[in-house]
Amino acid sequence: MNWTTERVEGAALDLDEVLEVYRSSGLGERRPADDRERMAAMVRNANLVLVARDAAGTLIGIARSVSDFSYVTYLSDIAVSGTHQRSGVGRALIDATRKEAPTAKIVLLSAPAATEYYPHIGFAPHHSAWVLNP
Repeated sequence: MNWTTERVEGAALDLDEVLEVYRSSGLGERRPADDRERMAAMVRNANLVLVARDAAGTLIGIARSVSDFSYVTYLSDIAVSGTHQRSGVGRALIDATRKEAPTAKIVLLSAPAATEYYPHIGFAPHHSAWVLNP
């Protein structure tokens, strides 16, 4: 393992680094990665942000959540740079999220390409999620 995870304030992150991770991960295709203001607000307003950095300090992953730290943590985004996928970074970010709110369940909406991954690490499917777009 040549990387570490840590909790950070979203507003303190370099937005260009964050955008590079979103784009490299593939998640940028389903997020407003071309709208800097909106992405900055998304990261700034999440109340639980964890990042993974490589040994050189480069951002390689981010987990962005909204949590009450008691009942539920909504893991809004988990993005890992394409070059670091399948190396345990995503799992480490999920584990770090759980440690921040150990009594809260974690809820997420899976990217289509990741639907087979989450059951593998202990998530159960929930077939009554609903989305109301703006």
